[in-house]
Amino acid sequence: MKPSDDYVSVYTRDVELDPTTTCLVVVDMMYATGTRETGLGRLLAEQGRAEEAEYRFTRIDEFVVPNTLRLLEWAREHGMRRVFLTYGSEVVDYSDLGPQMFELCRSTNNRVGEREHEILDELQPRADERVINKITPSAFNSSPIELILRTYGVEDLLFTGVSTNMCVEATMRDAADRGFGCVLVDDACGADSEAYHEAACLVLRRLYGHIMSTETVLSRLASGGGSGARDGSRQVEADGRRAGV
Repeated sequence: MKPSDDYVSVYTRDVELDPTTTCLVVVDMMYATGTRETGLGRLLAEQGRAEEAEYRFTRIDEFVVPNTLRLLEWAREHGMRRVFLTYGSEVVDYSDLGPQMFELCRSTNNRVGEREHEILDELQPRADERVINKITPSAFNSSPIELILRTYGVEDLLFTGVSTNMCVEATMRDAADRGFGCVLVDDACGADSEAYHEAACLVLRRLYGHIMSTETVLSRLASGGGSGARDGSRQVEADGRRAGV
C-alpha cells in the first residue's frame, strides 16, 4: 500500500483536472513573507534570527517560485483560470485585522500600498488575473473567492504557495468543504520546515484532496484530465516529491 493510501485517504474524491474547469490558486507569494530582504526576512535579520528562516526562503527560491511559474505559464498559454491570494491590511493602521493577524502584518509592514503587500515580481499577475486579498488564513472566511470561482465555473483547484501548513492548508480545507476538488502541488508549496510541510501533506490527503508534483499536474492537464487522481497522487513519490532543500 502506498503512503497516500491509508484507510481514510482511499475515500478522497477524485479530481478531473480538466483545464476548462480547473483554477490555479497561488497563495501569498508576497514580499511580506517571501524574501530574505523584505518583511519577515528583514525583521528576522534585524533580530539576529535570519538562520531560522533559511529553509523557508531557500525552498521558495528553489522550488516554489520556479514550479509555480511553470504552472502559471501553462495556464496562461492554455487559457486556464488562475487567481492570486494575498493577505494583509487594507488600511494604514491595520485596524481591519483581528488579533490573529494584526501583529504579524504590522511587524512585517504588510498593508496595501507597501512593497511587502505586493506579489513577487517573478509571478506578477496580469490584467486578466484576479488578485484576492484576505485577512484570515483561509480565503473562504474573509474574501469573495467562492463567488469568483463559482462565476468562473471552476470545479477543481490547484494550490501553490506558502505556507503549506498555514494559509494553503486552511484555504484548501475550506475549499474541499465547499465541494471543490483540490490538489496541493507538493513541489510548488513551502513552509518554515520540512516537518511542517510534510505534516500538512499527510493530513490533507485524507478527504481534503490530493498531493501531486508539478510534473504530474502538467501531464494531467495536458491530457485534459487524464488518469484518476489517486494514480496521480501515487506518482508523486516517483517524481521526487520529497525534494527538500
